[in-house]
Amino acid sequence: MEVENETKVEMFVFSGLTDDSRLVPFLFIFFLLVYMVTVVGNVGMMVLVCTTPSFHNPMYYLLSFLSMVDLCYSTVVTPKMLHDLWTKVKSISFNGCILQLFLFAGVAVTEALVLSGMSYDRYVAICHPLHYISIMTKKKCLGLVLLASFVGFFQSSVQTSCVLSLQYCKLNIIDHFYCDIPPLLKLSCSKTLRCELVILLFTWSCGVGSMLMILVSYGLIVVSILQLKSAEGRQKAFNTCFSHMLCVSIFYGTVFFIYLRPPSTTFEKRDKVFSVFYSVMIPMLNPLIYSLRNQEVRKAIMEAICKCPR
Repeated sequence: MEVENETKVEMFVFSGLTDDSRLVPFLFIFFLLVYMVTVVGNVGMMVLVCTTPSFHNPMYYLLSFLSMVDLCYSTVVTPKMLHDLWTKVKSISFNGCILQLFLFAGVAVTEALVLSGMSYDRYVAICHPLHYISIMTKKKCLGLVLLASFVGFFQSSVQTSCVLSLQYCKLNIIDHFYCDIPPLLKLSCSKTLRCELVILLFTWSCGVGSMLMILVSYGLIVVSILQLKSAEGRQKAFNTCFSHMLCVSIFYGTVFFIYLRPPSTTFEKRDKVFSVFYSVMIPMLNPLIYSLRNQEVRKAIMEAICKCPR
């Protein structure tokens, strides 16, 4: 039986962010500044937590790990995107695409699970303040971080293996600015139903599962806050959670819009806008939100600036 001669794709080409060359200089400068703020903000947050004794507690340990994940998250996508803005052919090798997909899927789910771990930390701090130190030990924080990383990269390994099992014959233009699973499935010349089911399983179990944990934690927190007699106590408890709630809302709002909706044959401009916000802007916003909303962080930053040699 004669085997059909099929050409294996060795390189993919991105459609990119825009076809309008007039926008390229503005977009390059804008996203370069965003990436620089992302690096400075997240590295600064990690250094601040490590060097400030008052920040050596579970909440800030988790926050510093979130900053590390955000830094990796942005670095997987943004430098390549900046490079492609100035090139006519926005190409990436097959292996490079698979590596980017693996890293991006891994850090994205790790971030979701870290956010759910932080919601548990806030639940313990507000609902069980007298037992906070005994419940949220360094060992438990390390366990939450390792579990989030393991689950994140385990599911990424399974999904990446699934994508690798598919055949890519002729079509190699990815209607996106980075390698993601949905556009890669559209390019495959083999049946993708099995992969789609695997991806749906992990998306729902990791994404919706972590979101449910956050909702349950904050449901219990709200009940606890409403039981407080002091208005000042309720305000203080709310302020403790506000930064985390804001980060969670932005992250899950964009993620669910992109991944938990009926599949479409086209990738519209608004989809790219949401993807940019999800993959590039959120890693910059998280440390800024925590810095601006947290009085202790602002005070530590000002002290660090004052101590800098002039």
